Amino acid sequence: MPEGASSETDLDKIVRMFDSANLIVHGFDGVVRRWTMGSERLYGWTAREASGQVVHDLLQTEFPIGLEALRSEVRNTGAWAGQVINRRKDSTRLSIVTRWTVFDLDDPQARIVQADSDVTHMQQVQDELCERQAHLQSILATVPDAMIVIDDKGAIISFSTAAEQVFGYAASEIVGSNVSVLMPPPDRDAHDQYLDAYFRTGLRRVIGYGRVVAGLTKSGKTFPMELSVGEAVGGEKRIFTGFIRDLSSRNRIEDELRQAQIMEAVGQLTGGLAHDFNNLLAVISGNLEMLEERLREPGQLALLREAQSAADDGARLTAQLLAFGRRQPLAPKVIDIKSLLSDFSERVHQAVGDEIELRTIVPAEKLSAIADKAQLQNAVLNLAINARDAMPDGGHLVIEISGVEIDTDYASMYPSVKAGGYVLISVTDTGYGMTSDVLEHAFEPFFTTKPTGSGTGLGLSMVYGFAKQSSGHLQLYSEPNKGTTVHLFLPRAVDRPQHARAHLRQPELIRGTETILVVENDERVRRVTLNRLLALGYKVIETCNVIEALQVLENANDISLVFTDVAMSGMSSDQLWRKVREQWPEVKILLTSGFSEPHVAERTTGAGAEWLKKPYTASEMTIRIRSLLDRQADRYSNEMSG
Repeated sequence: MPEGASSETDLDKIVRMFDSANLIVHGFDGVVRRWTMGSERLYGWTAREASGQVVHDLLQTEFPIGLEALRSEVRNTGAWAGQVINRRKDSTRLSIVTRWTVFDLDDPQARIVQADSDVTHMQQVQDELCERQAHLQSILATVPDAMIVIDDKGAIISFSTAAEQVFGYAASEIVGSNVSVLMPPPDRDAHDQYLDAYFRTGLRRVIGYGRVVAGLTKSGKTFPMELSVGEAVGGEKRIFTGFIRDLSSRNRIEDELRQAQIMEAVGQLTGGLAHDFNNLLAVISGNLEMLEERLREPGQLALLREAQSAADDGARLTAQLLAFGRRQPLAPKVIDIKSLLSDFSERVHQAVGDEIELRTIVPAEKLSAIADKAQLQNAVLNLAINARDAMPDGGHLVIEISGVEIDTDYASMYPSVKAGGYVLISVTDTGYGMTSDVLEHAFEPFFTTKPTGSGTGLGLSMVYGFAKQSSGHLQLYSEPNKGTTVHLFLPRAVDRPQHARAHLRQPELIRGTETILVVENDERVRRVTLNRLLALGYKVIETCNVIEALQVLENANDISLVFTDVAMSGMSSDQLWRKVREQWPEVKILLTSGFSEPHVAERTTGAGAEWLKKPYTASEMTIRIRSLLDRQADRYSNEMSG
């Protein structure tokens, strides 16, 4: 038997022995010589169908290299292995790991035995793993918090882009290192013991919890970080994922806020001291003023004026204390307020929008004040924006300018106000107003009733500080669902001797004997008002709230007039004057209010009450009281004569 025939027979025997395997025998031309049962199951063609076919044409094989290059490699080495794509008879694509081995390489009729293994499922799994890996890499590259994955030995196996930025290491240089290199002593030395203790006892120190620890950068800098660690177990493998948030910026902001709070506390302390001291000065000034009317001996008047001068110095000192809590650089100069508002009104209109009707009221006379122009514009704009925010559904905004004269009597009732000439800028809205609790904190920095992100709470505080530093004043009048008026007083620029007030006596005030009920919740202001009216000959009953006032009216029958502020704590003054109007129509009602005239006049006139707009002088108060009481007397006189 020829030698070649013997070799072929041996090959046939081998193939038959492994008929269940995926074996294909073909020549260098690719023509199929043998097709095992394993190949039939794998590819779907029978041996009869496959025999004589070119194998790579039948299977539509996709080679990783060119076919001729592959054949050349096989001729040179006698073997080739790689991964290809073959198609079944039903056109299903299969991932195949194939190995070609040449028998009788020197024989022109050499045969190639192709052994195929189906790795389609493995390839799908690998593709899914690659996809998940790509997804994980995307997360690692984009997650804002640093993310580090370690194995159960503490070795870093994954290091996110954010972690690179936080710690200063590139992932390529840190992966494989123990995670303890990112910790300063003593945490670095204790890290491995933490893991060992956890594996032995299950005691968790960090895993599953968030805690603040120290981190160590590549440059050796330590920083505070919030660390949360999660655990994952797969088979016998265990990994830990740490999420790290750098707290340096947050801590810095908290430190700045803490410092701001300290400064605010100092500002509130000095402001509180100044306020209390001004109350004392109000009592002192008020009583000195009343004594001045009674003294005639020159020596005593000199002593009194010296005391008044000291009280004025005390008032200036309190203004300096208030300025300490609200410091800002100012460049005050004489400003024509009327022209300023006229030029600035368009900007205010743009700020509040078309849904709000803006009205400006300016006098015919020129009014000049001493103030910083830019800060004044900011103040008016802040007040207009606050008014806009209080009227989300639209409303009316009135900005009014007027010249006012504040005398010592009014200044004594409102301790933070100094006597003298002022330009008054009133900003009134018809918004939802403020409760008494909100009013108490309205000027405090960062206090706001607006939703988070809608306001800083600095608007009124800035205006308040500006007014104080400008030697002016800010007053706020508001009631829930009845709107708000803000009065900004600025010193009026007029040519007059600086200390002329101390040497001028008050004009002769109109006296009376009737009984007046004063309703005022500030004890000291109530006391000064009481003493002023008593000095003029009136009988006075004092109460601190509306409920007490109604009780007094129930039990007294000689009250001629009720003098009360519009804004009262507890029961509103609206209820008081309406109750008085219904049950005691003969009693006159005089309201004092800081609301602007269009806002209050409609309410008070409709209720049968009259009102005195703040600020007012002592002579204005007495004239208005006397006018009301005399009108009552005239009515009774007419009734008697009738």
